[in-house]
Amino acid sequence: MILCSNPRAQYLSNKEEIDSSIQQVLSKGEFVLGENVHFFEEEFCEYIGTKHTVSVGSGTDALCLALRALGLGPGDEVIAPSHTATATIAAIAAVGATPVLVDSELSYYTIDPLAVSQAISSKTKAVIVVHIYGQPVDMDGITSVVRQNNLKLIEDCAQAIGSTYHNRRVGSIGDLGCFSFYPTKNLGALGDGGSIVTSSSSLAGQLRKLRQYGWDKNRVSQITGYNSRLDEIQAAVLRVKLKYLDRDNAKRATLAKTYERELNHLPLETVTTRQKCSHVYHLYVLGVERRNDLVAHLKSNDIVAGIHYPVPTHLMPAYVQRTRPSLCLPNAERIAKKVISLPIYPELTESDQDRVINALKDFF
Repeated sequence: MILCSNPRAQYLSNKEEIDSSIQQVLSKGEFVLGENVHFFEEEFCEYIGTKHTVSVGSGTDALCLALRALGLGPGDEVIAPSHTATATIAAIAAVGATPVLVDSELSYYTIDPLAVSQAISSKTKAVIVVHIYGQPVDMDGITSVVRQNNLKLIEDCAQAIGSTYHNRRVGSIGDLGCFSFYPTKNLGALGDGGSIVTSSSSLAGQLRKLRQYGWDKNRVSQITGYNSRLDEIQAAVLRVKLKYLDRDNAKRATLAKTYERELNHLPLETVTTRQKCSHVYHLYVLGVERRNDLVAHLKSNDIVAGIHYPVPTHLMPAYVQRTRPSLCLPNAERIAKKVISLPIYPELTESDQDRVINALKDFF
């Protein structure tokens, strides 16, 4: 069976180092917010290019704490793309703010800066952009809108760790950058985990309080907070994998080029890669008619394809009333009807990728 993503294969590719790092944690007996978390946060800052990293329990927690650190809550509106993983919008709702969902650029599948500018109201306080599938957003367009309207900017980098926009790592451009270390991510833990990066010392201080009950150094709650901490075992695993992230992202890019070369004559819609940017291909996505038939055909050949994502958030029952029942976002709806994710991960072998390509050719 060829999986769409394969975190077990990534563990096995670094098994000796990972096992050793876990054993060291177990032997030392320090399991929460210890030296591995400290060193990982330092190493992650250096990698992304920010002054501070605050590690937390998940990517969704990272978004929630980022919103809280900016002081956002009931009565505030936060603009975000409808075409995204649900976590992005769930975080806005979780802090009591109102998600204002907007359309995506059809060529890139990322949030449309023009749609953002048209959605701003007197209640708008922030914008969350999502570097979806590993492709950076048009950050020049977004930052222009944000600055003109005195808004805060959060980057959801869950799918794009290591990607660059005009030679800057995603996450280092907005006020805050949020990352997920879910096992299927390009930098995946062996469980949940996340982090928030910023170059603001005041925001970093707020985040460190928020992740642990709002405590100060004396464990006195100065604000209401959460219990959202990255444990030592996950931090140790991430420190091992971070060393190989650029290598693994390069392997993803090579696999993507092979797909592009071998499939370019088929009736498939490809996503344009933004100029002066690096795409890290968390997912390799295409648009296709008869998608369900193609998914079934691939399954019959023991190939698992994904659909990321079949329903735009503005059409989900949980959020439709939070926006507008009649809201129509044509690009997001068109993408959702056609998008399919092909298997891609650093350990995907040439022979397995050939099987995927041949199955696609057979279908058409």
